[in-house]
Amino acid sequence: MNRINTSTLMPGQIFSAPVYTEGNNILVPAHVPLRQKDIDLLTSWGIEAVTTEGEITGTEEGEDEDEITGIEESEIIGFEEFEMPVYEIPEISAPLYEPEELIKHEPVKFTISDVQQNTGPYRAYRSLIDRLAAIFTGIKSGVYVEMRAVNNICVQLLQDMRDHPNSFIDYILGGEILGHELAKSSVNTAILSALTAQELKLPHHKINNIAAGALLHDVGMLRLSKGITEKKGGLSDAELEQIKSHPLHTSKIVTKELFGPHEVNLIALHHHERWDGKGYPDHILGPAIDIGARIVSVADAFEAMVSKKSYRNSIGGYQAVKNLLSDNGRRFDPAVIMAFTKIMGIYPIGSIVQLNDNSIARVVTVHSDAPVRPMVQMLIDKYGKALKPGERAIVDLLAERTLFIKKAMDPDEFSGADA
Repeated sequence: MNRINTSTLMPGQIFSAPVYTEGNNILVPAHVPLRQKDIDLLTSWGIEAVTTEGEITGTEEGEDEDEITGIEESEIIGFEEFEMPVYEIPEISAPLYEPEELIKHEPVKFTISDVQQNTGPYRAYRSLIDRLAAIFTGIKSGVYVEMRAVNNICVQLLQDMRDHPNSFIDYILGGEILGHELAKSSVNTAILSALTAQELKLPHHKINNIAAGALLHDVGMLRLSKGITEKKGGLSDAELEQIKSHPLHTSKIVTKELFGPHEVNLIALHHHERWDGKGYPDHILGPAIDIGARIVSVADAFEAMVSKKSYRNSIGGYQAVKNLLSDNGRRFDPAVIMAFTKIMGIYPIGSIVQLNDNSIARVVTVHSDAPVRPMVQMLIDKYGKALKPGERAIVDLLAERTLFIKKAMDPDEFSGADA
């Protein structure tokens, strides 16, 4: 395995074998040109070297980004009919144990978030969803609803988010609350959007409007039939056009029924516009798209990927972040993607990961300046022993440089009762 210093990498370099970062996380596949943004990410994350079994075979000036990412176009909202690409992460060495064998002899359960339903953070999160669901019920039934009711939820959301940011991200990835799917998705999107707006250091009043726009961004779906919004199979062209009309319905609700502010309406109308101008409904290009709409677009896509739906399974937070990073400036503003990655990390809070010594841990805190080296709580030690709650030490991978994340794991691999 060849070790290459990050400082010597050049955009356009092509390698005969895949290039990996720490833990054999793939940076670029074989025969794919290295991009400047790949090098910039390595530098911003403090990764000093990469490894490869290949050699530099050439240099390419340009690149076909669609060909590189392998991501197919999705025309349905929230990527819901979009088959996500799979990033293969090779093993460094054979594990010291097999998870299935461990489960067979010593049942253990690790949910994405260890939710205690009697805690303040959980009650606060649940309350936000219930309050927004009540507003949506009123809108759907034609009852007069004031914008002030939405603003009140925004105020509470931003306060709760300041008090419990890690818990809220945990709940988003955990999906413990059942029912009120539209309200839950909207609250999740608002939390992620507000965190991203804060990372971008936007003014407080703008963050408030972005949170409000995120809460309302899909309310137009209430004007569509359940036969379309909850359909498990593929959509016809006519049905797809109806789905794509929901921003117009949302805009009408915001302006004509709630009498919301202009910034909130821009988010409602343009959260499906694309950075490359191929979105809808107005085909706006790049910076011409309102910053709030750009932020909600990213948050909405991530939330859709990590949330379970009646017609498809969710994907893990790690895979969802990888998919966003592979966008290459097509759908999303690259600056928003960077800010989003800083708050979520490559391995978002709640992710179950395997370390290089084959121990299993759960991500509990993300370092925005070093997203590949979060703080983790140990769940299974390197010998395959499930740790009891009192034994689960917190390890800061930024300080403990001998350990690093080898791969993200599927939490569904673990089942049974808590040790």
